[in-house]
Amino acid sequence: MEFFLHIVLFFLSLIFFVDFIFLFSTWQSRIKIGRFSNDELWKEKVKIIAVRWLKKTPTVKVTDNDRLIIIDILRGNYKRNAIQSWQEAALLLGLNEYQKSTNDADVNASIASFVSSKLTSQGHWIVKPTEVDSVILGYAFLKLDNFDFIKNRPAFDFLYEMILNLKGADGTVAYRKHTSDYRYVDTIGFIAPFLVRYGLLFHQPEAVALGINQIRVFNAHGMLASHFIPCHTYNIKTNLPVGLFGWGRGLGWYAIGLIDAWSELPETHPEKDEVTQMVIAFAKMALSFQNDNGSWNWLITNRQSQFDSSATATLAWFFAKAKAITSIADKSEQAKVKALHYLIDFSQGDTKSIGVHSQHFDVLPFTQGFCLRTLSI
Repeated sequence: MEFFLHIVLFFLSLIFFVDFIFLFSTWQSRIKIGRFSNDELWKEKVKIIAVRWLKKTPTVKVTDNDRLIIIDILRGNYKRNAIQSWQEAALLLGLNEYQKSTNDADVNASIASFVSSKLTSQGHWIVKPTEVDSVILGYAFLKLDNFDFIKNRPAFDFLYEMILNLKGADGTVAYRKHTSDYRYVDTIGFIAPFLVRYGLLFHQPEAVALGINQIRVFNAHGMLASHFIPCHTYNIKTNLPVGLFGWGRGLGWYAIGLIDAWSELPETHPEKDEVTQMVIAFAKMALSFQNDNGSWNWLITNRQSQFDSSATATLAWFFAKAKAITSIADKSEQAKVKALHYLIDFSQGDTKSIGVHSQHFDVLPFTQGFCLRTLSI
């Protein structure tokens, strides 16, 4: 009996020790927030963290649990590779933007090491992606300087084929095979920039058209009437929106998908003007929901809800690029500056399902990547 009690106590101690390690890690990282005397020191620190995290990307939890974490780990409910891929993509995009003006040796070495960990010398994926989330990582590769696009084209052709396999009869791309009746706002961020850049680089105009159409059709069915506030998703059979309107990171997914696709299009492209009008409409809506402290809420229509750094970082990038449009240039610059001055911590965790949103706000490598990306232009 005594032996049994010792065993039970051992396992209880182990469970509580794991919980303590995670809580302590979060606490000790947060006590350092705000200890920078200027933006350049902050930018350098963000870069150092991004380099470290690209080598070993922190796990983004699937669960919201902060207690009995070891049980989630043992059940396989703690992390998911698909989520990790867009963390890596954002870090790579941020570091690539940083090195354009600095040619930092550590950054270049980190990027080269990361590429070799993902792609073979023949340009194929070492581990083939299985989810559309990974397409944004492909986009990050396509944005790299001094990168052999031709040699590595097999990896990008693979992603394009994966996208086409998710394309429905309506001409748009699903998020998952098992949710083929829905079109998620997340998918715009994951695939639209890749499709436009891939199509332009490899002379595939139908890829460009698919990327733009994914945004265009979402605008028709996934927006709140004239307010231009995106919903989480819509059903392609009923064309009815499903889930929350105004989910903060949903705005972020739409924002980066739209602005990066727009940025890739040459001025002479026949659909450039149409996409420009989308950027202007979205910018005006997003500006009306920015808080005085520069942030956006996890639910933008509820000013009492938690500020969300993941939404704020992606929208900062959007406005950093949108300021190239004369009619919204000044307000976009102001919005970007305010957003950067807010950015700290507290990014929303991963969404569980339609209408089931995480209430866990913590460190997110995705946020760090977009923060660095914006600081670097």
